[in-house]
Amino acid sequence: MQDLAIMWDWLAFAVRWLHVITAMAWIGSSFYFVALDLGLRKAPDLPKGAHGEEWQVHGGGFYHIRKFLVAPENMPEHLIWFKWESYTTWLSGAALLMIVYWVGGELYLIDAQKADLALWQGILISAVSLSIGWLVYDRLCKSPLAENPTVLMVLLFVLLVAMGWGYNQIFTGRATMLHLGAFTATIMTANVFFIIMPNQRIVVKDLQEGRTPDAKYGKIAKLRSTHNNYLTLPVIFLMLSNHYPLAFASEYNWIIAALVFLMGVSIRHYFNSNHAGTSDPKWTWLVTAVLFIMIMWLSTAPLENDTLEEAEARPLSKTEQIFANAEGFEEVQDIVLGRCSMCHAREVYYDGIRRAPKGIHLETTGDIANAARQIYLQAGVSVAMPPANVSFMEEEERKKIIAWYKNAAKDLPFYIASN
Repeated sequence: MQDLAIMWDWLAFAVRWLHVITAMAWIGSSFYFVALDLGLRKAPDLPKGAHGEEWQVHGGGFYHIRKFLVAPENMPEHLIWFKWESYTTWLSGAALLMIVYWVGGELYLIDAQKADLALWQGILISAVSLSIGWLVYDRLCKSPLAENPTVLMVLLFVLLVAMGWGYNQIFTGRATMLHLGAFTATIMTANVFFIIMPNQRIVVKDLQEGRTPDAKYGKIAKLRSTHNNYLTLPVIFLMLSNHYPLAFASEYNWIIAALVFLMGVSIRHYFNSNHAGTSDPKWTWLVTAVLFIMIMWLSTAPLENDTLEEAEARPLSKTEQIFANAEGFEEVQDIVLGRCSMCHAREVYYDGIRRAPKGIHLETTGDIANAARQIYLQAGVSVAMPPANVSFMEEEERKKIIAWYKNAAKDLPFYIASN
């Protein structure tokens, strides 16, 4: 079963890699088309129905691009649809959410100090909540508010902040930020799947059957596409935040997320304005810098950590008991306390490190048993920890870590052994 932990870790890595690749493709095409749309210019020789054109140079070649608000008079034989970048990004992200936060929910999803929930309840909340945002947002977009994009965007911001606060009442800090990112990304992909693509299919079908397409479908799709454009940068931040305890472990993490959404708006406003050639709003950089300073200040608030006394008094979970009672644990505990806990402490005493890396503490029996898989992977089968082996962990000590994990994991069920 210890090999299962290695295979599961590689599976998570592979899915994460796929997620990053497809996200780059989706974000890249999104940014490109928004910049292209804003940079279109009128020309005297534009064909009927054309809104504007743009000349571009790239890779030694010149490109002449024209946009039709509805559709050209004659449908071209070769038409490229941009959709799979979005779909694959969401699907791979959903798979990664399941691998890390559902299968590994006992460690990463539910914060027992915030909510007394069973793992299945946390998973249910995780799954159901992702659809709520889309349903509310879609209802707002189909209301008369669609004629007032600014008010609509403000309401969307309020919805996101409310969800961030709600997640933080139940989930761990990491899961809160990640779920808020997934919540937002679900809205973005649903925009593509339920609105943008169906509207484009209606236009194409009307054209193919000799009808004049209604321009309203393009208008609706553009509104949703614009929202996606402003949400992209915050989603990237939220997805990366699980690597930075200063972002996710603060008691004000949901406020930090709210400020990140505002930063996304200010940054995209600058680039969108420049691409459109309407203005050069350099004030947005000052606003962005002030927002980021506020985020850094909020991150200095007490992190959501228990004290050493509270950690020692906390009863062990069933999983932690298995690892704490496994043969070899006492030796491994001495190794970890001697080689790792100077950095992974609630009050770090290693020079140059102010907070425990990734918020992982290794001071108590519960701490070490809870982090068994990470210790096994990073200090047993690999030499990732300690970094540069600064505490001089010996090969024999690494073998003892492997043997301990093997003793604990051989009879464990899948969901524990893999996490």
